[in-house]
Amino acid sequence: MTQRPRTLGVAVIGTGRMGADHVRRIQEVTSGARVTAVVDVDAERAKSVAARVDGCTVHTDPAAAMASADVDAVIVASPGPAHEAALLAAFEHDLPVLCEKPLTPDAASALRVLQAEQKLGRRRVQVGFMRRYDAEYMKLKSLLATGQLGRPLMLHNRHRNVASPPGWTSEMLINDSVTHEMDVTRWLLGHEITAVTVLAPTPSANAPDGIRDPQFVVFETDGGAIVDVEIYVNCGFGYQVQAEVVCERGTARVGDGHAMVTNAAGRWGGIIAQDYIERFADAYDREVQAWVDATRRDEVTGPSAWDGYAVAAVCEAAVRALEEGGRVPVKLVERPALYT
Repeated sequence: MTQRPRTLGVAVIGTGRMGADHVRRIQEVTSGARVTAVVDVDAERAKSVAARVDGCTVHTDPAAAMASADVDAVIVASPGPAHEAALLAAFEHDLPVLCEKPLTPDAASALRVLQAEQKLGRRRVQVGFMRRYDAEYMKLKSLLATGQLGRPLMLHNRHRNVASPPGWTSEMLINDSVTHEMDVTRWLLGHEITAVTVLAPTPSANAPDGIRDPQFVVFETDGGAIVDVEIYVNCGFGYQVQAEVVCERGTARVGDGHAMVTNAAGRWGGIIAQDYIERFADAYDREVQAWVDATRRDEVTGPSAWDGYAVAAVCEAAVRALEEGGRVPVKLVERPALYT
């Protein structure tokens, strides 16, 4: 077993909002690691992020950063289409990777990553499905694992954003948002998703022209459960993520966001988070710390490349269901032994 260094040297690939936040997190929150390199095709942006970290080098080529002697692990936070090349380069250097979702943008490229990792004979990738590290979702998972509520029958999800970013499309509601519910469904229930149906009402007046928002997505699972997702990315009032599991002997719900309720001036209420980084800040912190801790033990835990591939396959089926209508089956290869 390889003995990892006392302090892990991490290269962060991609210095946009997510990458820059990971740099801050590792430097200010995470123990046992430091950022030794940042990578971005925009060299000036990378330099701006690196300037906040002593001894951090700047690269425009991920492979060059990975070849550095002070890089022991990699966080991939670049746009999805660049993930496959970065992951394959990391495999060549036998570096553990925390890869932000998606693993890759489509099932075919995700399968190539899966096959390349299998050739190594051990896991190198943890996919950034951070909801698995959220305190509420973790409690829900633990409760379901006890079996006291009986078999899960249905899972209801709500996923709302204030407004969609510029350039968003109807398909991105699925590929960039509902992708989280796909992973949560598989993780909470321990089921694979076998078919998808997407329904869409008349678009909200808040939605930019041409975007079908909101959407109502329905999953069927191999465990006999039915799952629905309301995705509404231009709700206008806040960021909300909620889930309720309906089981044979009871229900359980997370995401109500009522940590504090105020009563003043004849009104009661609370605060609604405005974006995902605010809502899931603790989950991101817990996710990165768990990745660092496992890497220093020369282990890889958390969501696997198989999870990333399975979600990519569900995304493809869901986009087809949105475009063509009707129920679309999900096609998966046989699950390799490495991921069982």
